[in-house]
Amino acid sequence: MLDEIRLEELLTTPSQALIEDIGRIEGDIMILGAGGKMGPSLCILAAKAVRAAGVRKRVIAVSRFSSEEAAAALEKHGVEIIRADLLKREELDALPEVENVIYMAGRKFGTNGHEWETWGMNATLSAFVAEKFKHSRIVVFSSANIYSIAPVYLGGPTEEDPVVPNGEYPMSCLARERAFEYAANTYGTKVFIYRLCFAIGLNYGVLCDIAENIRSKTPIRIENACFNYIWQGSANEFAIRALLHAGSPAVKMNISGPEVVSIRYAAERIGKGLGIEPVFEGEPQNDAYLVNTMKCAETFGYPAYTAGQLIDMQVEWSLSGGKTLNKPTHFEARDGKY
Repeated sequence: MLDEIRLEELLTTPSQALIEDIGRIEGDIMILGAGGKMGPSLCILAAKAVRAAGVRKRVIAVSRFSSEEAAAALEKHGVEIIRADLLKREELDALPEVENVIYMAGRKFGTNGHEWETWGMNATLSAFVAEKFKHSRIVVFSSANIYSIAPVYLGGPTEEDPVVPNGEYPMSCLARERAFEYAANTYGTKVFIYRLCFAIGLNYGVLCDIAENIRSKTPIRIENACFNYIWQGSANEFAIRALLHAGSPAVKMNISGPEVVSIRYAAERIGKGLGIEPVFEGEPQNDAYLVNTMKCAETFGYPAYTAGQLIDMQVEWSLSGGKTLNKPTHFEARDGKY
């Protein structure tokens, strides 16, 4: 059965494609905002890939690191730690110059009533970071929420479609993108804007939320009738490999799995595995938050696991008593409020 040790192993074992690409990335790699849901495993994945490639390259994790245990786990794998509050200009400016930056810092949940904090983190800080690292290659984590809800029959917007953010959080995400686009067009900074749509880590993510709702008999809202998602290990791998694809003007890419999955289908399959009948609420609509991921698949290949495999892995994780991070995705939201 899956346990935390096995989950970490799955999340942080580099593929051959990553090993080859990291050998082609010139210079050290700094991950800003490394203490979030995805950051620690991304740092360890990068460090393992560096060793497997037999190259000399520093992997540097920057965060406030309120958890000493998390910091120690990174150091154990050869990741260098810098404790810094990025919102303090003197601490941001004191960071060393590096050739490669993966920018993961951001704020989403708790935006309502604290919009100024969300804009400070997502927009103001982004402008400072873009200025500080204007000579670096930068992968910028963004969100598919910057697109509007789209008709399901279209299969989700492509990178060429217009963005129409609905709500303070999506608007602040677009502001983050624009700050780095400014650097790309003004200074020639090589930028890759990474529009992620629902990473699955088993201890968090849409499938985890559905499983927890089923176990607690909480109704699952299905107005957003379908969605796409990607294994967190693949999402992290693509973020590292994206450093080779950064450009000026900025390159933009939707990052998710290729399958469009019905919420009802996923819930029924998880419920069957758990032996619990799911409870549903609402009526499925003909539009949802989706993204077209053809460019992602053409650039990086398919994720390590299919959508169906991840559903079955989520069932196994739940049956084995796997812990959750207790950070709901709010996948059911349709109004841009988080």
